[in-house]
Order: sequence, then C-alpha cells, then structure tokens
Amino acid sequence: MTTPTSDHLMAGITARDVDTARLRVRVLERAAVGEEKGVVVFVHGNVSSSLFYQPTMLALDPAFRALALDLRGFGETERLPVDATRGLGDFADDVIAALDALGVERAHFVGWSMGGGVVMRIAIDNSHRVASLCLESPVSPYGFGGTRLDGSLLTPDAAGTGGGGANPDFVARLAANDTSDESPTSPRNVYRGTYVADASAIDNEDLWVHAMLTTATGEENYPGDATASESWPGFAPGTRGVLNTMAPTHCDLSGLVNIAPKPPITWIRGSADAIVSDASLFDLNHLGALGAIPGWPGADVAPAQPMVSQTRVVLERYAAGSPGLVDEVVFDGCGHSPHLERPSEFIAALHALLDRARAAGDA
Repeated sequence: MTTPTSDHLMAGITARDVDTARLRVRVLERAAVGEEKGVVVFVHGNVSSSLFYQPTMLALDPAFRALALDLRGFGETERLPVDATRGLGDFADDVIAALDALGVERAHFVGWSMGGGVVMRIAIDNSHRVASLCLESPVSPYGFGGTRLDGSLLTPDAAGTGGGGANPDFVARLAANDTSDESPTSPRNVYRGTYVADASAIDNEDLWVHAMLTTATGEENYPGDATASESWPGFAPGTRGVLNTMAPTHCDLSGLVNIAPKPPITWIRGSADAIVSDASLFDLNHLGALGAIPGWPGADVAPAQPMVSQTRVVLERYAAGSPGLVDEVVFDGCGHSPHLERPSEFIAALHALLDRARAAGDA
C-alpha cells in the first residue's frame, strides 16, 4: 500500500481548498488519465475525513476523476456550525456547493456510514446530478436509533438518540488529540474495536486515527446538544451538531424511493459491522438490553433499531418493478469499513456499479 507523506497524502493524491457560496471545502483529487469517463465523489462518514478514501481513489479505474471532500467540521474543511433541524441537509448542500465551484454538474457518489445518508440526501434533492449511488455501510434511511422497522418513532421525542448519546470520554479524547491506546474510549481503540473487524490486517492505522482526530467537537459540531426527556434514558435530540442530524426527529431519507430519475444503487456492507447493524453497539437500546446501560425498560418499549432491515425495505421499494436497479453486496466477516477491509472486492463492486450506470446511459 502507498505510504502517506508528512502531509497525510498518498502519492497520486493532491489536496486543495475550494471556496464555495457556503464555506471553504478541502478537496482531495486523483486526476483522470486519458479520456475521462466521469467523476466519482467520495463522502466520508462521522468522526473521519476524506483521508480515509485515498487508497480507494488510487485503485479506481484511472479513466475516472476521483474527488473526496471533507464535510463541515471534519478534516480541513471550515468548521462552521451544523444545523441539525435540516437533518443531513447542511452536509449535502455543502457537497453540491463544492461541486458547483469545481464545475462538476453530474457525478457518481460513494457515501460511507453517515456519508451514505449525505449522498441519499443529495439524490433526493438533486437526482439529476447523480449518475449512481454506492452506499457503503450507510446510516439507515430513518436515521440512527429510536425507530421501528417502518421508521416510526418509539417515543415522540426519539429518546436516547442524538447528541446526548456520545461517550463523553471519547469526545474529550478527540478534543485532546489523543493518539494513545490507553483507554477503551481512545479514538485508536474505537477505530480498532468498531470501525473494522480486524485492525491488525489493515495498514496505515496512524493515518486513520489522525483523520478521526480532525473532528471538531462541541455542541455546534460533534456530538451536538441534547434536551431532557421523560423517557429512558433521560435525554432526547437537540437541534445542533452532528449526531442530531441523524436523529429520527430530523432525519428521514425514505423519500429516496420517489426520486426521478432513479440512478442504479450498490449497497455494500460487512456482516460483522458493529456500528450499522440490527444489533448496533452504538444503539443505546441495544446496549440497554445487554445490561451496559441501567434501567432499560425492555424490548416492548425500547427495542434495538433494525438498521440493516430498514435499509433493505427502503431499497426494495426503490427498486420495485426495476430488476437490477439495486445490488446488495455483503462481505462475510467484514466490519464497518469495507473499502479498507476488503479493498479489492470493494473496488470491484464499485466498478461493476459504474459499468451498470454507463450501460444505462448515465455516465
């Protein structure tokens, strides 16, 4: 694997800041070689940055131009507040503004985790600009936590979701730029324990930890604010910051099923994903069932969110009557980061999606 230099870039990747109508955005690029087939835009997930996608950009078919953007409050993009009442809208609009500034009218989008929700939001609001969607371990279309299979709320205020759900020590260690492995809640150990299934098999761990540590912390960014709730575990979403953008009171991406035109979608996930799962270790209701959080009121009141099942139901509705429009790819034993854990298989699935889009005339 290519080793990053002191500026955290791998050979073949360039970085620049792009001024947009909304904010200043850091963009990584791997230029196309020869006649350009199209543009592929990579959108990272929560507590990460565009740096995570460098190996994938380098492995991409060289005829495609590859761009990876840092979302607001992550990486080297401007650290502006996040309005969570818009769901993932701030992030989606920032991406579109950056593409406008770069003169990119239409692209293939790859979104990882929270970034999967961002690219779904882009497709809902700007379907004419989306040639294809690759959803990598995406957040559920109904946000993170607090919902039943059909997306309905478990409590009116979505108790147990949003900014109050972050581990305070993890947030403090992000803010302190902690690179150690002395605590289970250090960013390095969170990466090892939840981002991937087998960290020992993946190169460049220091780079991935560095990318995590670029996260802006606080009530305006990560994790966001919270409000009190009469329901267990005693808090509900606020209106600011990253985790509240995915609270089900603010985030509903099920409108994806109604967009037109409908680009082809490939959904890639790992069977051992600890973060986006029907039994997520970041879902407080599931943690309550495990006894990790006291006072859990029981499965009738606070069941775990069926995240993967929700995504499957929505994508089945999206593809209704159109065989081949959606492809689900599952890597056995893989965690939350298929592009790092199964790089050759991931790029093969992405290339197959690009081929499908071109065959459909959507290059």
